[in-house]
Amino acid sequence: MNNTAKTAGVASRTKTRRSSLFKVMSSRYDLYLMLLIPIVWYAVFHYGPLYGLQIAFKNFSPAKGISGSAWVGLDHFQRFVESYYFWRLLWNTISINLFSLLFAFPIPILLALIVTEIRNKSFSKIVQNITYIPHFISIVVMVGMLMLFLSPRGGPLNAIIETLGGDPVRFLDSAAWFKPIFISSNIWQNMGWQSIIYIAALAGVNPQLYEAAKMDGASRMRRIWHVSIPGILPVIVILLILDVGHFMNVGFEKILLMQNNLNLDSSDVISTFVYNTGILKGEYSYTAAIGLFNSVINLALLLLVNRFARKKAETSLW
Repeated sequence: MNNTAKTAGVASRTKTRRSSLFKVMSSRYDLYLMLLIPIVWYAVFHYGPLYGLQIAFKNFSPAKGISGSAWVGLDHFQRFVESYYFWRLLWNTISINLFSLLFAFPIPILLALIVTEIRNKSFSKIVQNITYIPHFISIVVMVGMLMLFLSPRGGPLNAIIETLGGDPVRFLDSAAWFKPIFISSNIWQNMGWQSIIYIAALAGVNPQLYEAAKMDGASRMRRIWHVSIPGILPVIVILLILDVGHFMNVGFEKILLMQNNLNLDSSDVISTFVYNTGILKGEYSYTAAIGLFNSVINLALLLLVNRFARKKAETSLW
């Protein structure tokens, strides 16, 4: 009898909660209809294409379709791992993202701290606007600007080098210069836009903490170190986890536009290889396997970093 009563009680509470949820949704149906649009978008463009992942394990032929293509198992993965270009692609992809994480990730934080510490609000807004503007420059225009500024014939940088007695440097044709140029131009283009969320987080730090630190004799650097940074640390950790979650994804379009035969040793990454081999040469199954390999690494890194952050910083995505 007791078990029956408990079961009936649980069922009754569940029914009450469902009825309450239905009433809330009915009263604000307009908001839920707005939510329907992104849900459909994600379902169609993110979850729907997962059906096609099976071609990574098949010898896909457009004429036969996905279901009619022969199953080959892990052959494509084995072919990629055993290929002579595997380690070059892997190293280029990892090194570009690793250096970007080391150098590009902290700079928006520093910029946000600088902007919030500027006493003159008019000057602070000018700095923000100047750093935001490059974000709205298209990738094609950005690469065109790089070609113009770094040109060995008439480029401003090479003009300075020649004035100082040096020889012109073909920056974009050099494998050694590709990664520094790519990463530094990304920093210049995105640091202002990425600092917005840190500026917003700093605005939410309790002003009384700054007053207390100031009364205790803390200098401005001490207040930044002991109040500002701890105040935005959860935001920093979350954004770091999200960045690591697409660690293996490089700026495909920009790299492709900057890539040429002379800098291929440094510029050939997994995403450009997938484009050249899969789209241009039509090896769909092979490049689907490479893309799946790339995504699995991203997922593993996301899970590991999220778990580490939850234990050490007590902040995580879930």
